[in-house]
Amino acid sequence: MTELKTPELPMHIQQIREYLPHRYPFLLVDRVTNIADNQIVGYKNVSMNEEFLQGHFPEYPIMPGVLIIEALAQISGILSFVMNGVKPEPGSLFLFAGAEKVRFKKQVVPGDQLELKSELVMQKRGIYKYSCTASVDGIVATTAEIIISHQKV
Repeated sequence: MTELKTPELPMHIQQIREYLPHRYPFLLVDRVTNIADNQIVGYKNVSMNEEFLQGHFPEYPIMPGVLIIEALAQISGILSFVMNGVKPEPGSLFLFAGAEKVRFKKQVVPGDQLELKSELVMQKRGIYKYSCTASVDGIVATTAEIIISHQKV
């Protein structure tokens, strides 16, 4: 992994792409606005142009819950790299390893800005557990504990 300093904020898509291997249509973090004290805050802007909304559901588009969980995993992955002072390099990634205590409380629809928050709660031997919340306009849409694993691939 390549050594680095804490990124300049806000992180725009160009910098986010340096921390995540995901690309369109699966990159689900548009901006990172805060990183401090093992916490991160970022956003996903939900647009009717999202491919997944074309079929989920055509008459009443809703962002799939599994993609909200994926967005929380991606923001947690960025935090994992930043906390370790590194960026991804070939053969080394932080991978989504699990989700616990998942709750969906509000539907996320086109036009919503999904605020993604993640806070480290445990780190042990390359395994990281985060407490995560996705909100829209201050109303909690999803909560989950996300588990990330550092892997040599």
